[in-house]
Amino acid sequence: MAAVRSFLVVVDDTPESRVAMRFAALRAAHVEGRVILLHTLPATEFMQWGGVQELIEAEAKAKADALLAGVADELFALSGQRPGMIVREGEATAAILETVAADPSIRALVLGAALGAAPGPLVSFFAGERAGALPCLVMIVPGGLDDARLAELS
Repeated sequence: MAAVRSFLVVVDDTPESRVAMRFAALRAAHVEGRVILLHTLPATEFMQWGGVQELIEAEAKAKADALLAGVADELFALSGQRPGMIVREGEATAAILETVAADPSIRALVLGAALGAAPGPLVSFFAGERAGALPCLVMIVPGGLDDARLAELS
């Protein structure tokens, strides 16, 4: 039996993130793979009052869980597949590298590129200096693609 092919999608609240997720869902369906959604939370600064810091962290985690749940529902409606969901704290590129290193089933990192804007930090980092060092493909999905074109390309 062949290993499961996973597509790692970095999720945030941008439109291009949703386009990347839709592409990954369609592509995974074509190769009998799965999608893993990753959302990163910035590390919180140390606060003198631990209770306040814990509350801030809990609120951020709840927002992240709600975002991933909404994207997971959208993915399920599109493909009939429930994705894996990961929330990591810290710098996004480090979280992605750790996730890819920890899961050999990940065949591609799928990033969305903003329509009409300069590449974001993740696209710049993973398509630039780290492109040759990753153990998986990097797929950059243009944020302006509509669903029909995504279906053609997947």
